[in-house]
Amino acid sequence: MMLLRAAAATVLVLVAGSASAEVATFRVDGEARRAFVYAPPVAVGSKLPVVFAFHGRGDDIENFEHVDLHLAWPEAIVVYFQGLESRGAPGWQVERGQDGDRDLKLVDAALASLRGRYSIDENRIYATGFSNGAAFTFLLWAERPDLFAAYAVVAGRLRPSVQPKQRRPMLHVAGVSDPQVTYPDQRAAIVAAIGINGVRNESARCGDGCTIYGRSTPAPVKALIHQGGHEYPRGTSERIVEFFRDHPRRQ
Repeated sequence: MMLLRAAAATVLVLVAGSASAEVATFRVDGEARRAFVYAPPVAVGSKLPVVFAFHGRGDDIENFEHVDLHLAWPEAIVVYFQGLESRGAPGWQVERGQDGDRDLKLVDAALASLRGRYSIDENRIYATGFSNGAAFTFLLWAERPDLFAAYAVVAGRLRPSVQPKQRRPMLHVAGVSDPQVTYPDQRAAIVAAIGINGVRNESARCGDGCTIYGRSTPAPVKALIHQGGHEYPRGTSERIVEFFRDHPRRQ
């Protein structure tokens, strides 16, 4: 049974750049789940965008927070989640029903907690992840399409068992020389997203290695292709934030 009583305890804080994060704990199925929550000071009545961020397998939030999404978007609440041990390393479920859906439940509990503490802009809630975190982000597209306005994945593949059906803006950052999540697999994920969003017939260049499909539609797919390997390239967080800013949920 999912527990939505997600207590967020502020213990102290880490400092990264000029921002600081609360160490939050969310209780899911009796287990404490940890996250770093960066939230801006806001005026009364202001509604805040939210970004959920998921690290790769074997990583942790102490390291992954240094992608600096919270610095790229200081006006947003940015939550870096810690994955649990699974198959020898911390990471995320990548299919519905896996590990008792513990990570889908975590997202539900965390969002319920944030809604209780902040004034959330329900049309600007986003998810992004790297590698295994990208696979979980694809799963969120399939299983929680009504929660998120748009998604961004870095070095991710779309598993055959994960079948998004609702059109949502998607940004995919892929490395041509990636030895772990191969470029053909990433390219297949991009092609699948283009098909899901129905934007095959409209493409345009948007810079070096950048192609956008369906720019004029409510659910474009933006592909950023670099020549590197399994990495989170410099400037990626800024490009993710730019994409998210441009794509609130449309009623």
